[in-house]
Formats: sequence, C-alpha cells, structure tokens
Amino acid sequence: MLPERVTALAPRAVRPTLLSQYWRDVLFLHWPVHPAAVAPLLPPGAFPDVRNGTTWAGLVAFSMEGLGPGRAALPYFGTFPEVNVRLYSVDGHGRRGVVFRSLDCPRLSAVLAARAALGLPYRWSRTRWTADGDALHLATRVHRAGSDAARCVLRARIGPRLERPGPLADFLTGRWGLHTRAAGRTLYLPVEHPPWPLHQAEVEHLDETLLRAAGIEVLGPPASVLFSPGVPVRFGPTERR
Repeated sequence: MLPERVTALAPRAVRPTLLSQYWRDVLFLHWPVHPAAVAPLLPPGAFPDVRNGTTWAGLVAFSMEGLGPGRAALPYFGTFPEVNVRLYSVDGHGRRGVVFRSLDCPRLSAVLAARAALGLPYRWSRTRWTADGDALHLATRVHRAGSDAARCVLRARIGPRLERPGPLADFLTGRWGLHTRAAGRTLYLPVEHPPWPLHQAEVEHLDETLLRAAGIEVLGPPASVLFSPGVPVRFGPTERR
C-alpha cells in the first residue's frame, strides 16, 4: 500500500481522546540518513519513510504541558521538558509516523508510566529547556553513572515565520502517529493537532551524544532546523499495525 499523503492536518480524527497535552516551544533538528542504516532500528512492520531516496533522524526538544488522561490535565506531573530522538516510519497500511529511539525527561513518574503502558523508551534525565525571547537553551543528561551518559547541550535562535514551509518541512513535521512495540506487538498511536506554525531557526552551539547513543550516526550539523511556538495535541487509542 502506498503511504498516505503528507498533510498539514491529521488524516483521521482522534476518537476518543486517550491523552491530551500541549507541546510548547518546539525545536526540530534533522539530519538525512540512509534508509538501510536505520531500518533495523524500527519495530517489526514499520519501515523507513523515504523522501527522494532519503529518510531522516530528528532531535526534538520542547516543553510538555498539561499532559493528562482524556481531556484532563495533570498540573505538576504532566508538565516537564522533553528531548527525544526519532526516526520516520510508515507501515503496511500506509500510515506515516515516528519511531522514538529515546525520550528524556526529568519526571520519573512519566518515564515509568510511558515505559509500562506503551513500551516507549523514556529515560529519567536532568533536563532543562528554556525559551527567552528568540533564544533557546537545552541542557540534558541521562541519569547514569560514568562519563558515557547520553547528553546534549544546545543553544539556538528563532528566526522569521515561514509562511510556506515547503515540502521537506511538511514531511518532517506532518506526523500523525507513532509506531511502538509493546507486549510483543507493533502498535500505532494516532495523534491530532492544528497545523504547525513554523519558523526558521539557527543552531549556535550543539554538543550531543543522544543520536549515537540511540544507534544513529549522522554527519555534520543538522540540515533542517525549525521552531514552533507549539500546538495542543490529542492522542487516540492504539491500533495494531
């Protein structure tokens, strides 16, 4: 089956709402990678989503706010910074999504719940993500003894609004679900949110080992850097691939 079209709106309405949250001050860094290099990192039934012969690896930092069941929001436990490493996937039903290789946040309760319920590779970390005017700062380090703990120190600057982000930006940000492996099955978790308001952004400093720790080798600086002030998000019930 051919992949679904890349769209600015979710191709399927989320009913009912399993989880709601707000993703604020989202920074997207992306690198091109060869599909064959990352195919073994995806769960069974999910394959690299390819554009012009290339797939992509992403490092995405943002503030999670108001995470909670249904349309409820947890005031403390549902608000925290997060940084994740992701790959881009498509399944046999043509559903495009992401596969998370790591998700780091400082809220241990969220780490344990997401790992248990959905098999997501959350890790407890010391993470700080701040947006001050047009300046963005990230400092994260996984709680692990030794000097080889995965880490990232990042400084970036927000640029002008993109009225027409372009097909690559649409491909990288128009993701309407995630593929994950839980209880011996590959699942698809659909997501719905308004279109991303996107800005250009520029990386001023980047020192990270998150991608390599996730099994992904990239060369040089990110080829795409985008920022969004954020969107409200709803996740629906899981579907088998």
